Amino acid sequence: MTSNPSDNPCQFISDQIPAFLELIRSSRSENTYRSYANALEVYRQRLQECPTQESLEKYLEESLIQFIDYLHEYSPASERLYLTAFYRFLEFLSSQVDFPINLPRFRLVIRHRARRYGQRLPQFPRSEIEEIINYAINITTNQIADSETDQLRLLRDKALLLTLADSGLRIHEACKLRRGDMDWNEQRAIIIGKGNQQAVVRFSTRAIKAIKEYLNARAKLDGNSGKPIASLPVFARHDRAAGKKIKPISTTTGRAIVERHVNLALGANASDVITPHSFRHYFVTTVLRGSGGNLKLAQELARHKSISVTQRYAHLSDDELDQGYDEIFNQSSSSKN
Repeated sequence: MTSNPSDNPCQFISDQIPAFLELIRSSRSENTYRSYANALEVYRQRLQECPTQESLEKYLEESLIQFIDYLHEYSPASERLYLTAFYRFLEFLSSQVDFPINLPRFRLVIRHRARRYGQRLPQFPRSEIEEIINYAINITTNQIADSETDQLRLLRDKALLLTLADSGLRIHEACKLRRGDMDWNEQRAIIIGKGNQQAVVRFSTRAIKAIKEYLNARAKLDGNSGKPIASLPVFARHDRAAGKKIKPISTTTGRAIVERHVNLALGANASDVITPHSFRHYFVTTVLRGSGGNLKLAQELARHKSISVTQRYAHLSDDELDQGYDEIFNQSSSSKN
């Protein structure tokens, strides 16, 4: 039974967190759910340290201030994410109690007390990613498969690595890709991406070729699955648990595939630097370099909601700045020596 907010605000808030998270689970992505759950678990732990008999709104404000102060121990990005989760929880609470919560006041508290999050440039080793791409292209010739299943894994992994590098797909989007989503003639797919938004994703010729090679090798398994081909995943599991069933790889498996081949291509612990999202960074900067810095094109292809996100990558792809710096500091100095 849910407690009364006027009797014990602390307990009332704790009681409402599971209901809020259940709502998030049913309406948002699994990643968003996990992030919000982590944020509110940190907040709930702080609640246990400060029981009170104050009014709900006053207690919420005091606990928010303590929460913000505590989050200064986290990175600015985590702080911003956790405060977003908390504010969404406040909106949910406001719909659950008889009196409205002054949401603008809470926004003001967050604005004045939270750290200002300055712009950060995406960091990733471009040359190493290109080395991984070259490794992926030759993965089936350089590695010997002991069985038909091993060969399917190699073909799948090659297709997945090239897809991540050349499409800008997030790892969870790639894992959810179905055969029916693909338009082979146009070399693109219609997906449900971040924010539950429908979007069109383009594929390079080499990525399409790798996917087709993998699916052709998998044709017998797909045909015996008893399911419509269009409903089958593009990237499937090939392990003992899956057997002959065609099941999509999970995001965890997708990350493990990338980690394994990054380490094989570059050596142990390279995956600490290069993650699946590094390929998305690579994709955006490749578009900017190839288009002469066309921010709008890069924004649309990367499906960034705000062009300010895309602008962060422009700093990494400004070849004119690199050339100008080289001419001023390197070429001129060498001519004087």
